Amino acid sequence: MKRITTALVMFALLAAFVPAPAEAKGAMFYGAIGLVSLVAAFAAPKFSMPGMKTGGLDIEVWAKYIVEKFRKNNAFMFRAKNESSSVLGGKVVHIPQAGTSATVVKNRSTYPAVAVRRTDNEVTYTLDAYSTDPVHVTWEELQTISYDKLDSVIGEQTNELAEVIADDLLIKWAPDSTEFVSTTGGTGALTTAAASGQTGTRKAFHHKDLQKAMVLMNKQNVPKEGRVCLIDDHMYEDFYGSLTDSQMNAYQQFANNTTGVVGRLHGFDIITRSSVLAYASGGTVKALGSALAATDNLASLCWHPDCVTYAMGDMKPFEDMDNPLYYGDIYSAIIRMGGRKKRADKKGVVAIVQAP
Repeated sequence: MKRITTALVMFALLAAFVPAPAEAKGAMFYGAIGLVSLVAAFAAPKFSMPGMKTGGLDIEVWAKYIVEKFRKNNAFMFRAKNESSSVLGGKVVHIPQAGTSATVVKNRSTYPAVAVRRTDNEVTYTLDAYSTDPVHVTWEELQTISYDKLDSVIGEQTNELAEVIADDLLIKWAPDSTEFVSTTGGTGALTTAAASGQTGTRKAFHHKDLQKAMVLMNKQNVPKEGRVCLIDDHMYEDFYGSLTDSQMNAYQQFANNTTGVVGRLHGFDIITRSSVLAYASGGTVKALGSALAATDNLASLCWHPDCVTYAMGDMKPFEDMDNPLYYGDIYSAIIRMGGRKKRADKKGVVAIVQAP
């Protein structure tokens, strides 16, 4: 019965089995409505929110569902340039790069002026395909469990997709060592205990390190409005503790639960996350899913939204209902997504990296 639209079935049963008033002519008309409605109920197109037991997964609804997961748990992603409308062929993004700026002459005295053609370039990136392993839900589970197993399964898959894609996007945005600011530990030589996999201690993230990132971006002529700093939670405690009383008062005024911003300092909106980036001791960003080594260093990331980009391509949930080999239903999902530093010169993105 799980494939039947419940409201339509109830109407069908009501119309088919409730007697028509005796004075009504054509009483068989009611019975006919009932039979037609009952047939229509079994033949009706399947539509449901993700996780509902009433039928198939609707792609558009699921797409909105996963985007909401991104917004709720990884809101930092949307503080970037959305290039989804520039996806060509379903998987490649082209980003135009302006050529040399025009030359300005003061008190021109030589004529005619020489017309110069500006040559523009572009950077491209390809979207990656992220897919979940199929999950099997048995017929027995659907009959006996006391909670909505389908909602749990699909919700878990969506959460994992969002988390892995967000992790990988940060790696795609990560700068190389030329755009590093090393933590200094600040006054009193604050130190941060090692995260799981690391050994020893690291110099703490002091608010003056963020100030250095601000100055570096200023020198790069990066716009001052809208800058973001995503701080690793392992580094945030010491950063927060380094603020003076006067800074603290100003900092907390910008907290916003809706956007995930916990404060603002040195021109950056501050957001925190359980993990951001990690670099090997030589300055190479750690690959997606790799464990921390003893000498690896955590990092927080600063950027301007005009200097990083993301693009979301096709997404699709898959289902195989009543599979005779598995005696149940099978679910999986796939989504295409990508991103990169938007500018060819890679300016506008700075990593604040732990120093041993």
